[in-house]
Amino acid sequence: MITVDWPTYVQLLGLVQNSIIAAAVLGVLGGLIGVFVMQRDMAFAVHGISELSFAGAAAALLLGVNVVAGSLVGSLIAAALIGVLGARARDRNSIIGVLMPFGLGLGILFLALYPGRSGNKFGLLTGQIISVDIPQLGLLITISTLVLAVLLVIWRPLTFDSLDPEVAHARGVPGRALSLVFMVLLGLAVAVSVQVIGALLVLALLVTPAAAALRVSASPVLVPVLSMVFGLVSAVGGILLAIGGSLPISPFITTISFAIYLVCRVLGGRRGALARRSRVASTA
Repeated sequence: MITVDWPTYVQLLGLVQNSIIAAAVLGVLGGLIGVFVMQRDMAFAVHGISELSFAGAAAALLLGVNVVAGSLVGSLIAAALIGVLGARARDRNSIIGVLMPFGLGLGILFLALYPGRSGNKFGLLTGQIISVDIPQLGLLITISTLVLAVLLVIWRPLTFDSLDPEVAHARGVPGRALSLVFMVLLGLAVAVSVQVIGALLVLALLVTPAAAALRVSASPVLVPVLSMVFGLVSAVGGILLAIGGSLPISPFITTISFAIYLVCRVLGGRRGALARRSRVASTA
């Protein structure tokens, strides 16, 4: 329930401006990199990386060091293992299936040993974006900018390798190197997104917006644009709704993201039905 009156709500907006900026940045980042996650069939990998990111963050919390740094280390280790050992889809899924329970188990162990506030523990699973401060925001923007810059540089060969890897390999595209670079970028994106929505629900920013965009378009230009818009609306909209009540942010972000996906699925289904009817009519 949203019970905050408008004057109080406006005051709260001023207090969470860093969080809104962080959500906007991560919504755009998640939407853009999510396009390649879908094209390369790596939604499962996002969840696998998030589990080791959670373990790294929990270890950092226990040791009293920077939680974001711990999350980054865990994500990069997972990304490197998946990238090196999971060159083929079957191998990749096996590696992820091994990493997920291992990372989750380690994270739970570290949290059980942590003597501090339970809110810090809960936040690693469901996100803590309301507590974003200036140094955290600066680090988040720096990492996100780096990921976006590298992604734009490798955009064309990565798209080619994602859509038709065999032809790309025949044309001399370094698929293995691109895969490793992309896994590192994905690891960084997961690590910073975990701080917003938590390890358990990170798919809502890195998979759902792109999945929704692909339901309504196949355009190589429109799909990334729609995916970024959907991610932005989900992340920022989740904060704007959450600060009016006492619930965590992640349910709002995931609900908005899921609602967008449902709408796009319905629209895509209707468009497909119309296209089939047109083909039938033209051949009659």
